[in-house]
Amino acid sequence: MDEGVVHISWWGIALSLLPVLAVGLIFQRWNSGGRLLGYATFRMLIQLIAVGFVLIFVFENESAWLGLAILALVLGVSSWIAMRPLARKGPGQYGLILFSLAVSGIAVLALVLWVVIGLDPMYQPRYFIPLTGMIFANAMNAISLAGERFETDRKSTDYRHARNAAFNAAMIPQINSFLAVGLVSLPGMMTGQILSGVSPLEAVRYQIVVMNMILGSAGLAVAIYLCGQWRNEEERTSGVQA
Repeated sequence: MDEGVVHISWWGIALSLLPVLAVGLIFQRWNSGGRLLGYATFRMLIQLIAVGFVLIFVFENESAWLGLAILALVLGVSSWIAMRPLARKGPGQYGLILFSLAVSGIAVLALVLWVVIGLDPMYQPRYFIPLTGMIFANAMNAISLAGERFETDRKSTDYRHARNAAFNAAMIPQINSFLAVGLVSLPGMMTGQILSGVSPLEAVRYQIVVMNMILGSAGLAVAIYLCGQWRNEEERTSGVQA
C-alpha cells in the first residue's frame, strides 16, 4: 500500500452504496426507473473491479498496440452509449457519432500527450488511459445531450435554430463545471492526486489541462456531429424529392 493513502475496505464500499439505494427507491416510486439504476450500479461495480485487474496488466506491459486496442474499444463503446437516448438510430447515426468522437477526441488527446505534457514516448499507460477515458466519456455525454435536443427541436423549427439550441444545451454542463471548479467542487483527478500526496499546486496544473481538454473535445465533437446532421437532412430531402 502506498504511504499516505487511506485504504478503503469492501465493507466501506458497501456502505457507500446506501445513497445509491436511496435514489433507487425514489426512482422506483416516481417513475419505475429503479431497475435501470440497479443494472447500471451492478455494471459499474463489475466493470471497475475488472478494469482494476486489467490496468495492472496494462501498466506492466507498455505496448503501444495494446494502447491502440484500448482506444478502439473506448471509441466503439462510447459511440454506442452516446446513441442510446436518440430516437433515430442505425448505422448512419452510429457512424456519424463514431466519426465525431474520433476526430475531436484523438486530436485533443494527441495535443495534450505530445505537446502539453510532452511525453516521450507519447504512449505511457498511466497518462494515456485515464486521459482517454476522460475525453471520450465527456464527449459521449455531450453528443447524447445534443442529439436528443436536436431531434426534439427539429420537429418544430429549422435546422439552424435546432443546431444552435442543441449545441448550447450540450455545453451547459461543461461551462457549469468551469464556473464551479475551485468554488463548488474539486474535480476527481485533482482530488485523487491530492489524496495520493501530490502538491496541490501541481494538481491544479493538471486539472487546468484536463478541464480545457474536456470542454474542447466535447465542444468539437458536438459541432462535428451537428454539422453531420445537416448532411443527413440533405440526403433525406433529396431522397424524398427523387
